[in-house]
Amino acid sequence: MFLKENGPSQEAGTTDPELIWLNTVYQGDSAPQLTLRALLMGSFLGGFMSLSNLYVGLKTGWGLGVAITSCILSYGIYQTLSGLFPNAFRTPMSLLENNCMQSTASSAGYSTGGTLSSAIAAYLIITGHSIPWMVLAAWTFFLGALGVFMAIPMKRQMINIEQLKFPSGIAAAETLKSLHSHGAEATLKARSLGISGLIGAGIAWFRDAGKPFAIPSMLQFPGTLHGQPWMKWTISFEMSAIMIAAGAIMGWKIAWSMLLGGILNYGVIAPWAAEQGGIDLAHLGYRTIVTWSTWTGAAIMVTSGLLNFAFQWRTIGRALGEMTHFINPGRPHLFQGKDQSLLSERSRLNAIEVPTSWFMGGTLLSGMGCIAVLYLAFGTTIWMGILSIITTFFLALVACRATGESDITPIGAMGKISQLLFGAIAPTNLVTNLMTASVTAGAAGSSADLLTDLKSGYLLGANPRKQFIAQFVGIFAGVLVVVPAFYLIVPNPSVLGTTQWPAPSAQVWAAVAKLLSNGLHSLHPTAQLGLAVGAMIGIILPILERRLPRAAHWIPSSTGIGLAMVIPFFNSLSMFIGALIALILEKRSPSLSEKYVVAVSSGIIAGESLMGIVVALLSASGWL
Repeated sequence: MFLKENGPSQEAGTTDPELIWLNTVYQGDSAPQLTLRALLMGSFLGGFMSLSNLYVGLKTGWGLGVAITSCILSYGIYQTLSGLFPNAFRTPMSLLENNCMQSTASSAGYSTGGTLSSAIAAYLIITGHSIPWMVLAAWTFFLGALGVFMAIPMKRQMINIEQLKFPSGIAAAETLKSLHSHGAEATLKARSLGISGLIGAGIAWFRDAGKPFAIPSMLQFPGTLHGQPWMKWTISFEMSAIMIAAGAIMGWKIAWSMLLGGILNYGVIAPWAAEQGGIDLAHLGYRTIVTWSTWTGAAIMVTSGLLNFAFQWRTIGRALGEMTHFINPGRPHLFQGKDQSLLSERSRLNAIEVPTSWFMGGTLLSGMGCIAVLYLAFGTTIWMGILSIITTFFLALVACRATGESDITPIGAMGKISQLLFGAIAPTNLVTNLMTASVTAGAAGSSADLLTDLKSGYLLGANPRKQFIAQFVGIFAGVLVVVPAFYLIVPNPSVLGTTQWPAPSAQVWAAVAKLLSNGLHSLHPTAQLGLAVGAMIGIILPILERRLPRAAHWIPSSTGIGLAMVIPFFNSLSMFIGALIALILEKRSPSLSEKYVVAVSSGIIAGESLMGIVVALLSASGWL
């Protein structure tokens, strides 16, 4: 049973939404949920999804949703196993078991890979050396745990009380409901995801492993630009389906904005900068170009992110106003003078909700872990570590609310705000700037994304306490898989910023840290001009979108334009192709598009990215 979009109806003589949910939606005591098989399946899928997010993050700077993909994968895998081994898999997973599995997978995917492809990769770029594996494992675990624990009070207020939408959470709940209600449709979705996954894996195997035959990694266009082959400007077509699939999910506006930004950057601005001496033609290639263009792209994304953050002043005010509710989430003042039945219902609710003591204790312990790693491994003072934890909580309020209201988690903006804050406090310490900001962006973003999963459980009537335990278990699965994989695919810092691993998010983090440390005078004059123009573009585009809402679909996305400045042109081209295919399919057959675009795209992304990881592992071990 699902809640109405604007909240539950009145039940049992109370208008309190928490008690209405308890009496009309909650199913957590009557169906299996936190079972061993759900945790094992969720850990397995979450580990692989964390690899997928690490792969895509190092390629594009984006993080992909885990919940819907894990739902469909879990259903498909379990149905397959049931057919092959009917005695071992006698009973199907219940709806709430699949939701619990999704919680474990979401935690593993959301809370572990993001920081490795952004702040940690930026640390490698700046310092030129890798982090000891025990330090990185501890850092990843404590950040993931901090995000999980900080989501506890946010869930009670934003999901239970305010009924914020969290659109992706609603979509995941509807997907689970569809999988368990309509066998034929569920089978088709699972089958389409599996087939597309095999296609993606095949492309990656033949391209990267080259056995039994090889396909080229890149198709070059004939001709030259500024006396140099198009390939030197990254203007080519990559033999990969993963960026096409990502573009199909990403959406049309940001995809065409990225193509526009790519054309301007690599076809117009970079050749001009080369004429002015800002780009070295003797060593022309992606890394040389992006060293210059990152400043323009970073300026666009930072200023637009901060401006959009400022536009959310009402959201910020509401978020800060919620602080009093977090201290006493049960709100007993509502029950003064009420009869004993309502007090009993409140006690029953508090018995299944995650208690405030877990939030306080977990945040304290995981926060202390982050502070210890900051101090011992990165030389950050204890008081600045404490400040980073406090800052994380306040910015997590805003990130969670923004996700609930718009389905967009402003991780980039959270990171830049933190970098600016700690850059003002410690202007010459690049490592402190990066790692303190990593706490805020990593934990706040993780909390916001995990609320999407908790929204699904809320709509399906899951036990919140059991769902939280599943999320906590997921951290271990993510850390165990993604940290070793990071060392294998990034054996040294030199591979970052290449066409193989552009790491655009890390490039922006590193660029901002360097800017705050060295000042503008250290940049080439053309880069300084690009920085100023980029800052103006990042301000103008969001203002135009707000002032001209009817023409907003014609106004380029500042995020898309900025991102195109820090990834190769062939990535932008592939994403545009994917978005165009999805747009055409949506116009011609909306029902077909709704059923298969996300499933097929998710399968391609999962299949190709995971096979890319497998090939990297086999190569590192000498088996290829």
